[in-house]
Amino acid sequence: MAGTAGTPGTPRVLRAMNDRAALDLLLEHGPLSRTRIGKLTGLSKPTASQLLARLEAAGLVLATGTTEGRPGPGAQLYEVNPAAAYAAGLDVTPERILAAIADITGRTVGRYELPTPGRRPAAPVVQQVTDALDGAVKAAGLARADLHRLVIGTPGAFDPNTGRLRYASHLPGWHSPTLLDELAAALPMPFEYENDVNLVALAEQRLGAARGHADFVLLWNQEGLGAALVLGGRLHRGFTGGAGEVGFLPVPGTPLVRQVTKANSGGYQELAGSQAVPKLARELGITGIPQGHYTQVAATLLERAAAAAEDDERHRALLTAYATRLATGLASLVSVLDPELVVLSGTGLTSGGEALRALVQAELEELAASRPRLVLGGVREHPVVRGALESALATTRDEIFDTSR
Repeated sequence: MAGTAGTPGTPRVLRAMNDRAALDLLLEHGPLSRTRIGKLTGLSKPTASQLLARLEAAGLVLATGTTEGRPGPGAQLYEVNPAAAYAAGLDVTPERILAAIADITGRTVGRYELPTPGRRPAAPVVQQVTDALDGAVKAAGLARADLHRLVIGTPGAFDPNTGRLRYASHLPGWHSPTLLDELAAALPMPFEYENDVNLVALAEQRLGAARGHADFVLLWNQEGLGAALVLGGRLHRGFTGGAGEVGFLPVPGTPLVRQVTKANSGGYQELAGSQAVPKLARELGITGIPQGHYTQVAATLLERAAAAAEDDERHRALLTAYATRLATGLASLVSVLDPELVVLSGTGLTSGGEALRALVQAELEELAASRPRLVLGGVREHPVVRGALESALATTRDEIFDTSR
């Protein structure tokens, strides 16, 4: 019957499958000729020509240039139409909201940072979100209505049973039980929310050090310590969304903290969070400790220590002691999860570079029965917002690229 959705095996569904395969190839490889698309998909030249004509008419692909460097006239090249859809991502911290817009190809076309300093928000959270989003939209030369989907990354996680943000008492204004409803009323596009460290793991899985790995742990250390767990290729969020909140993990070397969610701290955070690095440096007699936010101070100290470790005993001691602290908490994670890979991300880890990574690897092999390979994260520029964009784009592409409807 005309107008009904296709069923498996019907021409409509088979065409849609070929369309999606071609679009995915164009995203992966960039501009391709009809002949190249035919070879990669196994389609005949007439079928590939019909496919491209169909996608061009739907506004999903554009003819762009011709092949060069061969005798005779160049072949027409095709690419995904960047303007077919746009998605947005937000990275929320207590200090600022970073918003970014990407076109359907994944290219970032607009970015805006909204400062949100202070223990009490100067504006309601809904206004902060819309202001940040509007700033990025303006930078991209678009309008809100052009956005197909938004993903918001925050510390902690929204409990799916109550709608409340948990494990993030340091994020002012975000704990109202009606916040998600208020955001839904204010935003003209569908939106989703996700833990910020989970989004970093998604970015690493799609674009970075974890590509091709179905089981890995990502340890994040910047404003706070957190972990993301990817098992069988899927994020494991837990019953309340709190899987990976390892900052609260009791570990040797620090006192037990009662009611850690109220104190917003715990053993592993106290032992190996970024705020522990300046204190450790002072205890070791390192001078010239810079001023500023502890995340920046820790990153600078670790970078200096990695550069000077071979020649300076104190900097070498800083890296070694910090590696032991990091491995102490990691040992519990890998002993339970037995991951294939551990990705170290966030400036509190990547600033130490290969020197710190190698020390943590050696310590972990002494402390844990399983021995996963440790690697440094590959997505260094705004990894949370990059993961939010990748998440939003994945759903957007599933919807926009579905030509069976």
